Amino acid sequence: MGWTGKILRINLTNRTVKSEPTNKDWALKYLGQRGLATKYLVEEVDAKVDPLGPDNKLIMATGPLTGTAASTGGRYSVITKGPLTNAIACSNSGGYFGAEMKFAGWDMVIMEGKASSPVYVTIFDDKAEIHDAKDIWGTSIWHADEWIKKRHQDPMIHVAGIGIAGEKLVLYSAVVNDLHRAAGRSGVGAVMGSKNLKAVAVRGTGGVKVRDGKAFLAATAAGKKVLQGNGVTGAGLPTYGTQVLMNVINEAGAMPTRNSRDVQFEGAHDISAEAMATPRKTDGKPNLLTNQACFGCTIACGRISKIDETHFTIKNKPEYWKASGGLEYEAAWALGSNTGVKDLDALTYVNFICNEQALDPISFGATVSAAMELYEIGVLTKEMTGGIELKFGSAEALVKCVELTGKGEGFGKELGLGSARLTAKYGHPELSMASKGQEFPAYDGRGIQGIGLAYATSNRGGCHLRGYTISSEIFGIPEKTDPLTTVGKPALVKAFQDATAAVDSSGVCVFTTFAWTLNDIAPQLDAAIEGGWTADKLVELGERIWNMERQFNNRAGFTAKDDSLPPRFLKEAAKTGPATGKVSGLETMLPEYYALRGWTKDGVPTNETVSRLGL
Repeated sequence: MGWTGKILRINLTNRTVKSEPTNKDWALKYLGQRGLATKYLVEEVDAKVDPLGPDNKLIMATGPLTGTAASTGGRYSVITKGPLTNAIACSNSGGYFGAEMKFAGWDMVIMEGKASSPVYVTIFDDKAEIHDAKDIWGTSIWHADEWIKKRHQDPMIHVAGIGIAGEKLVLYSAVVNDLHRAAGRSGVGAVMGSKNLKAVAVRGTGGVKVRDGKAFLAATAAGKKVLQGNGVTGAGLPTYGTQVLMNVINEAGAMPTRNSRDVQFEGAHDISAEAMATPRKTDGKPNLLTNQACFGCTIACGRISKIDETHFTIKNKPEYWKASGGLEYEAAWALGSNTGVKDLDALTYVNFICNEQALDPISFGATVSAAMELYEIGVLTKEMTGGIELKFGSAEALVKCVELTGKGEGFGKELGLGSARLTAKYGHPELSMASKGQEFPAYDGRGIQGIGLAYATSNRGGCHLRGYTISSEIFGIPEKTDPLTTVGKPALVKAFQDATAAVDSSGVCVFTTFAWTLNDIAPQLDAAIEGGWTADKLVELGERIWNMERQFNNRAGFTAKDDSLPPRFLKEAAKTGPATGKVSGLETMLPEYYALRGWTKDGVPTNETVSRLGL
């Protein structure tokens, strides 16, 4: 109940497909999606495996609430060892693909080996097949999506796959489903490309059973009422999307700008949610057309945008005139503030290409930003970039970079390495704003101290969604903490990390936690599945998952020295805003964090912690 009880295992090397029962003991201990799939990965894959080698595995996994009446119950995750970081990777996505996979009867799909030539996979209920993909290899995921639906004569098929970037092994390429929803981070798309796997197409005609239908409907109805009555999930996100954060974070003095040299962007208002909704002077139409919801979502934070048809980016490119996924905060920041570009339609166009060719816009924008600084200090030249003038603030340069990177051509090959490898190659590793090789998102760890610690300790490398302390430090959810102090932040970070691991394993969206606590999620899980789920049990589950991921990374070779931030965050003080004069207090917070985690001073879970969590 809640779980389908079945796993699909596809060996691409041998072109075999088989069904097996979900390990029930593991499901009761790790729940689903992030937790359960990571358990399978760590049991079956050597932590030192080459992420782009055939022995790595790629797992698409749902949670027990995926495909149910729970609000936002459309989530799925892609779990693997990430090529960008060489660490554990779990990338979460919305849309409709996850629910469709559940309707087809599968808790997860495990991809093994490597196909000898390009293939795609279809999963139609309990029938799975491997097909030749030569006709769609070398095309975008948007083209592949349309082609697969036409070939199989079913517009209701949901497709998850890669663009040319994934085929060319761009290290931060994503897996995109439903055209503009993405399992975006850590290079999961490159792993898919390394296996010669273009796409997975799913069509399900079944449903999802729950343990206690009456109790489940009551619990989900109560949850939806809480979401609707909350100012963020009931008003802010539906109206403005995550872009509601643009002006808020800028005013807080925590907007990483021009490769984090600054903490405020003078052009923030020009690329904000308010700007997206304001009619343009050129054609009298706004950038934003409407909002959009993923499967079962009552929040509807997604954006659908259209570019001004006279804008320089779409000349001779009529395919981009169509409406598609609009800017969300992280993309608007990475492509905009961090590169100094304030041309809203140019950013929208670049975001379209990131969706079409399946690129993580956070890592892409941050890598371009690092390259711009290398250009500014004279390390990169116009000859080396193929004629691109990589100047901060240049929309033209940004557009050329995304077009090349999306196809893995020219200077795009260099950008496809990610900022850590790019800056190291040219002798300036300190200019990569990343941890464990993954670029930071849109919050500065000097202006928001807790998020700096969260970046440094994130198991998948620099990430806000592994412990979103912004809720507390900026919004006061569930309680307000001072963003400029380090006091209490280790406990705050740990609490957010553990709770998020549980949410990511359930099948619902982490955005619900602007309104919900685990006390709202536990009754929904308890009515859906066996196991006696309570908030306390979910906290322990989250801690177990976090430590399991940490153990994998330790075996992969990561140590305490990798829980770090760039010198810029530790030595260069914020120049403006509330955090003026401050650097990150990571060195103060980290020892306390380790102690709270029950880890040694070297960042390894103690035997007592391992035993307590049943690892």
